[in-house]
Amino acid sequence: MKPIRLPEPPGSSPSMGGVPDIFEGGVYGVIRRAVIIGNGFPASENQSIGLVRALGLSEKQTLYRVTRPTGGINEWLHWLPLSVHKKLYYIISQIFGYSRILIARRGKKLGPLPRENGSGVGLASVLDADVKSIVRMAKETFEKDGPLLVVASGRDTISIASSIKRLASDNVFVVQVCALPFHRQRRMKKQAPYFCFSKIQHPRSHLERFDLVITPQHDYYPLSPLAREQVPRFLRKWITPQEPPDGHVVLTVGSLHQVDSSALRSAANAWHDEFAPLPRPLLVVNIGGPTRYCRYSTDLAKQLSASLHNVLTSCGSVRISFSRRTPEKFSNFVRKELGDDPKVYIWDGQEPNPHMGHLAWADAFIVTADSVSMLSEACSTGKPVYVIGAERCTWKFVEFHKKLREKGLVRPFTGLEDMSESWSYPPLNDTAEAATRVHKALAERGWRLRP
Repeated sequence: MKPIRLPEPPGSSPSMGGVPDIFEGGVYGVIRRAVIIGNGFPASENQSIGLVRALGLSEKQTLYRVTRPTGGINEWLHWLPLSVHKKLYYIISQIFGYSRILIARRGKKLGPLPRENGSGVGLASVLDADVKSIVRMAKETFEKDGPLLVVASGRDTISIASSIKRLASDNVFVVQVCALPFHRQRRMKKQAPYFCFSKIQHPRSHLERFDLVITPQHDYYPLSPLAREQVPRFLRKWITPQEPPDGHVVLTVGSLHQVDSSALRSAANAWHDEFAPLPRPLLVVNIGGPTRYCRYSTDLAKQLSASLHNVLTSCGSVRISFSRRTPEKFSNFVRKELGDDPKVYIWDGQEPNPHMGHLAWADAFIVTADSVSMLSEACSTGKPVYVIGAERCTWKFVEFHKKLREKGLVRPFTGLEDMSESWSYPPLNDTAEAATRVHKALAERGWRLRP
């Protein structure tokens, strides 16, 4: 099977003659740096980082992060807006003096307000997403460095990004990936020059707060007649968008990510010694975990294991990876059923993570239906992608899987496949297409990007 080459992500297109900036609007219209505002969730931050990479600014980016207090009573306060949560927690802690008895849940430790974003987890260099400091930096460095590109994603980044847009509209071009999601992000044990861009966590209303909103098509599923039949009228205001997408909403099929042709080539080189000798075809199995909209347990593990046994004869090698969301019962069952087969290797979760190596070297993928990000990354390779468990998904995930099948990106995994037979499709390039829309939106303002 020949590897499928992905098209290069779009970049800026400066004049071949190297026209000085002064003849193209000067430094005031050229964006050379980016700020990413994250929320601590890798799947969310990965989208912002992927977009900045596609825009050619990955070497000139600074990561800021919004943090919430954790542990104890804080586990019950995550539904509140970030600023309200912090203020309420501060008041409670002052009243009770950080009492482990009064405000900590039994068996849980109380997490203090973080003093340094990322401390304790090897991320001391990650800055706290403080609006005043970001606005001050954008204004003070504008004369020298030009405007600032801001990209944010996640529910907790909405107020931060919209405040920057309001306070620094003459100095910041926020391609902000910031918006209010349709559903709460579940915690795991783990105008003008400001161009606001919101990709995955889509806002329900007031889209004018942002210059550009990027979100998957299925996030508008709640506006469909079928979805409205499923949602009581008094709840629609809270879980559905208030208006259909307008001209500054960019709709993608899946999620944004960092996987492009350059990344895959680098990964192929980095993992050559481990993957090149493996018997072909190489089948990679990526297993996520049950979610609110895709519920399953060991029943799916049994189905997956049985189907994998059926296709082993047409596989040269099989590599299986679990995510942090995979239930222990699920992973244990798969290990028990397949762990002793000489063709099968199950990653133990220890570093280095072979995920990029898998994407680069696999001949085909099997992915559980719960993960939009894993499916989006696999479909960006143009290689065969089989999905298991899609029939167990509900709500907008049904629309997501329907769109993947209609585009010929995925097929259901039945266990009757011959893995030596390959098929392909135009790779899913949501990140590159989103970057193209960013360039277009900037050009409409008379601005441009120069990495």
